Amino acid sequence: MKKTVVFLFFNTFILVQNLFAQGCSQCKMMAEQGSELEEGAFGKNINSGILYLMIIPYLILIFLFRKQLISLAKQYLFKKRPA
Repeated sequence: MKKTVVFLFFNTFILVQNLFAQGCSQCKMMAEQGSELEEGAFGKNINSGILYLMIIPYLILIFLFRKQLISLAKQYLFKKRPA
């Protein structure tokens, strides 16, 4: 079950990456001015890089607090509901 959840998380992150690839407008403008590539292609690459850099702190926090997160998830997922 753990492997399935991890697999689905990473697949979802990869598939919806383009939806949230906003990026910093100032960084994007500077990168586009200095690039020799197409405007859309280079900006999209910069946005992808920003997203990957942004996810690192969250992964570190998840790793550090994994036991607390698992216990919290178990508490809410397997809580008995009143009849």
